[in-house]
Amino acid sequence: MAIQWFPGHMNLTRKVITERVKEIDVVIEVLDARLPGSSSNPLLQELTGHKPRLQVLNKQDLADAARTPLWLDWYNAQSDTRAIALDASEPAPTRRLIEACKLLAPNRGGMAKPMRVLICGIPNVGKSTLINSMSGKRQAKTGDEAGITKLEQRIVLADDFYLWDTPGMLWPRIIVEQSGYNLAASGAVGRNAYDEELVALELLGYLQKTYADLLEARYKLGLDNERIAALHDDELLDAIGRRRGAMMSGGRVNLQKAAELVLTDFRAAILGRITLETPDEYAQWLAVGQARDAERQARKDANKARKRPPRERKSAP
Repeated sequence: MAIQWFPGHMNLTRKVITERVKEIDVVIEVLDARLPGSSSNPLLQELTGHKPRLQVLNKQDLADAARTPLWLDWYNAQSDTRAIALDASEPAPTRRLIEACKLLAPNRGGMAKPMRVLICGIPNVGKSTLINSMSGKRQAKTGDEAGITKLEQRIVLADDFYLWDTPGMLWPRIIVEQSGYNLAASGAVGRNAYDEELVALELLGYLQKTYADLLEARYKLGLDNERIAALHDDELLDAIGRRRGAMMSGGRVNLQKAAELVLTDFRAAILGRITLETPDEYAQWLAVGQARDAERQARKDANKARKRPPRERKSAP
């Protein structure tokens, strides 16, 4: 199942970014440190690709501490890009962000040439919470769901540092299937765009092979890592539902309720510190997605060619 979510207000955000980026010195993209590849917006890269970029891996306190450095190295190896990791407990996020932006645009700064920064990100990556922490007051609405911020706003972080905040934006078509599931699991996708049970099964399928010890610690299944990994994902969801009391009449498990429990536990980091992808895994998923997308486009082009009138086909080069 391909998960897609691009409501109308996101198309408006795309237009706002297209205009605003013309006068911007640095773009800050806030990522979810639990899915640093899947939460990076390819549409944003297309709209702002010529601008220096600061990738902020936010919520690092929820992510696997062993995997975050891999992602920082991966992003820092890219041209005109710097990457830092932050979380809600960061004592001075403003100073770190301003310093990183100055390294990317060393010729900007001072009242004559103030730094102009655009901050973007997909929904529910903690961008608004980060902005409120930086500005020292509640300037951006926050909430544990996608689509809270709806309007662009200008925030002054220092006399010579202007920050433009934009609403969370995904992209029109997600070609990496696993990214769609990871985005949904993190809460970046509107609830009407996916089946919670299916997303929970995909999440468990990854966790049981990579973080089986955390599943056992949370749900007390009485199984070792190998036995947890060997379970079919729907068997695992059923077992979790029974342990957590998500039951219906007749001794049946309420799988919808069990799925909601699993997704809530992941989003709130009750399961522990988890990262759903490594740079190598994401690169493999992306290659598969790009290949499938190329095949899809080839079929589409072939269908268009077949539907052309005979004369148009004959005259075509």
